[in-house]
Amino acid sequence: MSTLSYKKFEDSDSGVLPDKMTVFQDCMQAFNASPVQAKRCRMLLARLLRLLYSGDSFPSTESTTLFFSISKLFQHKDVSLRQMVYLTIKELSKTSEDVLMVTSSIMKDAQNGDITYKPNAIRTLARVLDASTVNATERLFKNSVVDKNQSISSAALISSYHMLPVAKDVVKRWTNETQGTISASKVFLTSPVANHEQYGSQNLSSFIYQYHALGLLYHLRNHDKMALMKMIQSLSSNNVLKHPAALVQLTHYIAKVLETDSSLAGNFESYFEIALQNRSDMVALEAVKTIVTIPALSGLIVKAIYVLDTFLSAPRTVVRFAAVRLLNKISLTNPENIVVCNGSLEGLINDSNRAISTYAITTLLKTGNNDNVDRLIKTIAGFMDDISDEFKTVVIDSIRSLSLKFPEKHKSMLSFLNDRLREEGGFNLKNSIIEAIFDVIKFVPESRESCLEKLCEFIEDCEFTELAVRILHLLGNEGPKTSKPTLYIRHIYNRVVLENSIVRSSAVIALSKFALIGDASINKSISILLTRCLNDVDDEVRDRAALALKLLSTEKFDEARAFIDPGFSYSLPILEQKLAQYVNGDEESFNVPFDGSNIPKISEDEARAYEYKEKLNSIEESIQKESKQPKEEVSEFAKHNLLQQQYAQELSSIPELAAYGDLLRSSHVVDLTEKETEFVVTCVKHIFAGHIVLQFNVENTLTDLQLDNVTMVSEPDFDEFVEDFVAPIESLKPQTTGSSYASFTRSETLEGCLFTNNLTYIAKEVDPATGEAAEGDEGFEDEYRVESVDIVPGDFIVPSFAGNFTSVWDSLPNPCSSVFNLSDAKGIADVVAKLIKDSSMSPCDSSELVGSHASHTLKLFGKSINNENIAAVIRFVYKESVGVMVKVEAKSVNAGLGTFFANEIIV
Repeated sequence: MSTLSYKKFEDSDSGVLPDKMTVFQDCMQAFNASPVQAKRCRMLLARLLRLLYSGDSFPSTESTTLFFSISKLFQHKDVSLRQMVYLTIKELSKTSEDVLMVTSSIMKDAQNGDITYKPNAIRTLARVLDASTVNATERLFKNSVVDKNQSISSAALISSYHMLPVAKDVVKRWTNETQGTISASKVFLTSPVANHEQYGSQNLSSFIYQYHALGLLYHLRNHDKMALMKMIQSLSSNNVLKHPAALVQLTHYIAKVLETDSSLAGNFESYFEIALQNRSDMVALEAVKTIVTIPALSGLIVKAIYVLDTFLSAPRTVVRFAAVRLLNKISLTNPENIVVCNGSLEGLINDSNRAISTYAITTLLKTGNNDNVDRLIKTIAGFMDDISDEFKTVVIDSIRSLSLKFPEKHKSMLSFLNDRLREEGGFNLKNSIIEAIFDVIKFVPESRESCLEKLCEFIEDCEFTELAVRILHLLGNEGPKTSKPTLYIRHIYNRVVLENSIVRSSAVIALSKFALIGDASINKSISILLTRCLNDVDDEVRDRAALALKLLSTEKFDEARAFIDPGFSYSLPILEQKLAQYVNGDEESFNVPFDGSNIPKISEDEARAYEYKEKLNSIEESIQKESKQPKEEVSEFAKHNLLQQQYAQELSSIPELAAYGDLLRSSHVVDLTEKETEFVVTCVKHIFAGHIVLQFNVENTLTDLQLDNVTMVSEPDFDEFVEDFVAPIESLKPQTTGSSYASFTRSETLEGCLFTNNLTYIAKEVDPATGEAAEGDEGFEDEYRVESVDIVPGDFIVPSFAGNFTSVWDSLPNPCSSVFNLSDAKGIADVVAKLIKDSSMSPCDSSELVGSHASHTLKLFGKSINNENIAAVIRFVYKESVGVMVKVEAKSVNAGLGTFFANEIIV
């Protein structure tokens, strides 16, 4: 029958599910008839399975009745009917009772049945067995696993996997057979039908059983790390696995191992090199994905990019999509490595699949340079009308990151964003465009006026209240800083006249901020406009206008300025925590007003420095999204503030430290021992006005030893640091962590020091039954040497933002420079990342992005704990023969800090 005319003969009710009771009655009648009509029974079983597969079910009584009626069909020898019987029994066994009654019939077919339905019998047998009967089938499953027929072997392996929750100990008994199956050679069915389908084929095996056996072995050994490692290393070293799915699965397992222990990466490099050359594209793509995800395999990234470059021209759409998607991921962390693929990526811009073209464009944007940015943006504008809002948002996000990377190209990017802003689109698209323009205003100060003009045009016809409120807030903050602030007052007041009450309230606050300029004529105009707002129908608008007029009419203008535009912000997470503690306190706590003096205040420059860093690092979140465990989205700024507050609370609870005053800065955690040692020690350096406190966190990983009087003896190599006191850990039970403190008085100058550390303690053996040390056991004194702690320049510096680094650099006095040679360094990128972390300064002008392997310049800016500016220009040159040569130039208001930074930032 022709496929073109087939639809004419199709039943009009073919899409309607059959009636459940009708099917039940017909099945009961046909299955109990004598003789059994095989063809009719197959059709009824097909209808019954259609009901079950669609989510319908039968009550337990009816299901049991059907189950035993179907079991009568075992008497018929029809092969096709027997296959349908097994499919139906497997589904009905979930709701039927006494299913074990058919075990003997199923086992008979599983042992001596026809090869066509023998795999079905094995699968069904696994569904009807329970923990009490599975032991009797051990020999059957062992023989099936090692069967030469791959269909039977695969059925036994899959059935074993399903039996793990019921009888894992029994399944473990055929681990050796499963191991042998991976390297065994098996064939397809030997029936005439199978031979006809495989006529002319040189290989009658698909090796799919390797995938099933590998999955089962992993579940049997995933709790034994040594056995699992032995299996993975054995399979990766010899060329046993043939099936692509098995190789992909093995790659998954290797990735899991390397996530927990990256030091093993060298053992698998040869495997990945072979996998990259595999003729199966999914094996090569999985190997590339693992190389991109695991940092320890970064040495193979160049070979992986070469493979992806070849896949960009593959005829299959899915292969091209996977390749360009992986290149997009690589461009997030190593954009300089995929420049060689730019030619192929440009060829995909006009690909018929818009998802591929969008990924190609965004990847090119991430790898763009000053020479091709304008051309890329013009190319993007040509196909933006043909893609959905979702992909438009992806492109806008790439433009936003590019604007931070190349601030000198902001004009062409703003023109592109403005054109997209005028087009039709949903809230998410408009919001992403507004976010991109906001970032350009914040981090490219010279673009402020042109950006504000475009935003003023947009709010004239903005249909989204939330966006209008945010734009008005920005106009109030940035408008007064422009050369002609009166240009924006008209646009803001138009919102008071034409918009809803929410927008009008925001417009009133924005207008009041323009009065802070101090111009008498502007203040008079603002007062007239705010007076008109006193007659508004909404009380919120009236109240805000009245408050603004009251503040503007006061003689204490500086207080009014501090109230309307304070110039700093509070740490919101800590403010929320303090308010919650105050509200949830007892009645007596309300007799005292809420005290906000101990809440940290964040300067505008410091907030922008953290925000700038988050914007540049936000791309890495797309890599983490593929992890199975969803991670809570908390900004780095909020985590930093919460951690600082936690340290401040812990230190203030110690009486000796409470008198030191405010905590100025706490360093990141420094490891003093390896993670695998019996005592894991880390250190945090806390800086106060006249003191430095070393917090040593000690973890006792032993299970049979208790430590008492745990003390860290720290000796400085500089006489200016004088020990005040040491707070030991009284008792450290097995597998617990405690903190010991050492306080030192420091000089007013910002200087470095090296502390040598020695852990002393009294060790006592612990009774395993009680978990306590024996009474009267005095223990024995012992000591444990740990790494030294170095006070570095970054311990006295907090990051800050500089919109125009060149002008800031030129304005700072006290230059100082030093030269270093890092012979052990393998590249500039690693040194740059380490210096940014150690210096605690904010990178400027996107200098943290290393674009060349041969040379680079890093620009850093920050402020000391005494609020003194410091800037640094660090130049790198890499030669394979000598390593990385570094020249550090620093300028600071504090001459001692600049010298300290230049001489000691590289240790």
